[in-house]
Amino acid sequence: MNKHDVAAMIDHTILKPEASKADVERIVEEGAAAGTYSVCVSPSMLPLHVPEGLKVACVVGFPSGAVKPQVKAFEAAQAVADGADEIDMVINIELVKDGRLSELEEEIAAVRRVVPAPRVLKVIIESAALTDDEIVAACTASMAAGADFVKTSTGFHPAGGASTHAVALMRATVGDALGVKASGGIRDAQTALTMIEAGASRLGVSATTAILAGLED
Repeated sequence: MNKHDVAAMIDHTILKPEASKADVERIVEEGAAAGTYSVCVSPSMLPLHVPEGLKVACVVGFPSGAVKPQVKAFEAAQAVADGADEIDMVINIELVKDGRLSELEEEIAAVRRVVPAPRVLKVIIESAALTDDEIVAACTASMAAGADFVKTSTGFHPAGGASTHAVALMRATVGDALGVKASGGIRDAQTALTMIEAGASRLGVSATTAILAGLED
């Protein structure tokens, strides 16, 4: 894949708590110049003024996911009102660990209801903190609740970020029904390409410049 192909799969991301408005403006400029699919920011940074063609993604329940479903839904609804095209919500991992999958499905559905199509809902399952069976369960609940994507990681969990194993398992679980977003620890072109080969259809990265620098035009 060339630089253009990979750029078109990237959510150019800035989620550091200390990020300033100037940092976010820089990310928007970089994303537009590189031809990334979107920029991904925290809710407080909305609304954003972006060039035509550049989507805006926003995280919800970030980074722990350990808030009530109605709080996530409120946050998502506000982000949509503020112009977000896509919502990346973090699941409550406790629900997976406890096997409370119907509650997990309802949590995701609660956010889906306030993020109607054509807006996109991505579900962050924090795959490095889950067993393979739990990854499958989280992906299955996401499908049942009407999500558009499942996403590996926040990039903030001590268990780690994306792995090719998790991406491949997520793709095998959702098939062609959902997108798979690999995020967390992807900092060079080779890693980005291996995630795509494993089944990722979107990449969440902050090291966009370094990744694209390692690819042919």
